[in-house]
Formats: sequence, C-alpha cells, structure tokens
Amino acid sequence: MALARVDRLSFRYPDAARAALEDVSLELEPGELVLCLGPSGSGKSTLLRALAGLVPHFHGGRFSGRVEVGGLDTRSTRPSELAGTVASVFQDPEDQVVLSGVEAEVAFGLENVGTTPHLIGARVREALAGVGAEHLLGRSTSTLSGGELQRVCLASAVALGPRLLLLDEPTSQLDPDGADAFLDLVQGLATAVFVAEQRPARVLDRADRVVFLEDGRIVLDARRDAAVRWLARNRPAYVGDEAPPDEEPEPGEMVCRLARVSFSYGERLAVSGAELELRRGEVVALVGPNGSGKTTLAKLATGLLEPDSGLVEPSGRAAYLSQDPGRYLVCERADDEVALGVGGDLRRARGALARMGLSAHEARHPRDLSSGERERLALACVLVTEPDLLVLDEPTRGVDPERKQALAALLRREAPMRATLVVTHDSAFGRAVADRTVSLGAATEAVLA
Repeated sequence: MALARVDRLSFRYPDAARAALEDVSLELEPGELVLCLGPSGSGKSTLLRALAGLVPHFHGGRFSGRVEVGGLDTRSTRPSELAGTVASVFQDPEDQVVLSGVEAEVAFGLENVGTTPHLIGARVREALAGVGAEHLLGRSTSTLSGGELQRVCLASAVALGPRLLLLDEPTSQLDPDGADAFLDLVQGLATAVFVAEQRPARVLDRADRVVFLEDGRIVLDARRDAAVRWLARNRPAYVGDEAPPDEEPEPGEMVCRLARVSFSYGERLAVSGAELELRRGEVVALVGPNGSGKTTLAKLATGLLEPDSGLVEPSGRAAYLSQDPGRYLVCERADDEVALGVGGDLRRARGALARMGLSAHEARHPRDLSSGERERLALACVLVTEPDLLVLDEPTRGVDPERKQALAALLRREAPMRATLVVTHDSAFGRAVADRTVSLGAATEAVLA
C-alpha cells in the first residue's frame, strides 16, 4: 500500500498568472527513494510543499485534487498534525532555523512531537553524527556557514524518524564528502524519501525512481535505469558532465591581491594567512569543506570584511553575490530590482534580465519567482553594474542543469571583462567554468593558492 498518494493535483498560488502544478498524480511507496527533477519554476518545490500539507494551508491559493500521506488527507489535516509522519528540509536553511543553539535546534522537533525527554539527547547526537555535523554540537546557529546550517537542518529532520522525508535541494551547500555521507545515510533509512535536486548525479546513483516535472506537469515517472535512458535522449544536461574550458586565458592585470590575510569571528579563526591573486580574464573556483572559510575569504576580497591582519589590495569595482540573495530583494518588480544598481536605468536592467533568460519576468514580483529564477535575478543585479571583480557564492544553488550550462557559457564568454571568483561545492560546474582552482582545507588552515 502506498505511503503517499497524489491524485490529479492542481494548484495555483494567489495572484499567480499560471498554475504551479497541473493534474499531477503519483504514489510513493515505503522505503523508496524518488528523485524529482525539472527546470527552475517547474513545480518541484510546490509538489514537496503539497506532500507536507503546506500547500494549501500555509500558502493559500487554489487547490484541486487530493493528497494523502499515511492515510491522512492533507486538505483536512494541518501540517502540525503531519509532524513526525512527514519531515521537510527546504531550499533555504536560513529560513528554517528557529533557535540559537545547534543542540536546541535539532531537539526542537523532537520536543514538539512528544519524544521522551531522556531520549532526546542521544537522538540529537545520533542525527548530527549521521550528517557529519557532530562537531557542531556546542555551536551557535548564527556562527555557522551555509553548508553547516544545511547539515543542522538535515539532522533536525532525520532525528524525527519520519515515514516520509521531503528534501528540497539537500546537497546544494554541502561539500562533496558531506553530500555523499548524507545521501548514504538517507539511502539506508527505513522511510520513503522524495528529493528535488539540481545536482542530480549523486542522487541518480541511489534513486529507485525518477519523476521529471515541466511546466507543472509530470512528463516522466520511471524506474531509475529507464529514466536515465530517457534523460540521455531528451534532457542530456541532467546526465552529462560539463567540459572544462578549451583554452588557458591570457594573463591580465591584477584586480585583487590578498597577502597573509587572517580573519576571526570573535575567538573562532576563519581564515589564516591567506594568499590569493585574481587577474582580469580568469575565472577561479574556490572550493573546500563546509566551514573552511570560503565565504569569509570571498567577502574579504570584495571589501565586505576587513582583515584582522594582512593586506587586501583591490583595483576597481567589486560585486558580490551572496549564498542566499533572495533575502536582500526589496523592489516590487524584477526590472526595478536590477535597476537599483545602475541608478534606475531600466534599459540596462532589462538587458541584464534578458542575458539571464528572464525577459518574460520583468514585471513580476521577485518573491513570486522560483528559487532558481531568484538566483538568476540576483546575478543580473550584480552583472548589470559591470564590476572589475565578480564574486559568486554558490551561484548554482537551485539552478537546473541546463541553466548551469548557460551560466558557465556566460561566465566564460565574459571572462575577459573582469576577474571572477566562484565559491562552489558543485564540482561539475567548477570544472566547466574555472581556469584554476583554489582549495581551502579545514577551518583555520591557510589557503592553498
């Protein structure tokens, strides 16, 4: 008997021009891992929210059809009543954390479902260990990197021992080792797992089934081997591996140099003795484990942080795209948002949107866009300023494989205009776009440039 059943589900968000989901039907069996793929804005996150009961109870909108989880109809069952049966991890871990301490955060869900108090501590430690985050036990959530925060949210969900685990881009900010460890853990759980992912290779290796959404409709629902054959024929970007740049760039002028740079957050050393040079015409990938100081180094290079010691020598204008750019959107229209950086010049703003494939969304509210569309909007906001140094922190989070290929091509095509530093855990994207790679070790170690 199916654990979850979606029967002819259609859903439209309030004031949306089109439906997010149309006539979607599928079943999830106990113990199976189902991978949900599709372009940005195809309805993947909405489908996960429907399985969690958040659609329609939290978001409102027009809902038709039926969704049942564990025999409970989500139209008459509140999301709070599904807690313990269903656990979710959303795309933006920053929006999911509610408490200031890691241990308290992971324990929070257990307390709310009435777990016996003397069992909670062991469950918390076991869940953190399972996602490679046991070392974060005594930390404050406000001091964590994006990847570390994502691990804590994953631990909070796993600790509940749900019958259905819903994961929206669960590896988007995890380093490769952390992603592998987490997916191995998920694969071994005695629960159904429904995961939407834009870095599909690792999950494809472990999935039992693949569902592909496009324009709110399911165009594929097949066992893994058949799905891989279909993807190879019809959507090759989802199974292919991006090729590295063809040519070495000509050395250009120095745009930014970091010499013996160190930085601490209070007593915690984040970067120590970093050496880095960035020249016009090259794209540099900055990689390393979660918590190794990548975002800190990126902010130092752009002047958003001042080093405790050492020297940062910039030349020209710098632009920085954060890990979660959706948190900084302030305008009612997408074109106005982009125009902010160029004195309200809508012509330039709309040109930048067109480069990102967002011409059809000029008049939309930025927060009505999908996560991947918001990422592209944010990139348009920084590219329109024509910076000499462009720093992108996890720019492929929430971006589908076809759009990643387009982004890599754009960065390669425009590389002579600037120096580009890309902070990423997306190894395939890094290989496709970078001329060289700078690796950081564990936190407090020096940069190897």
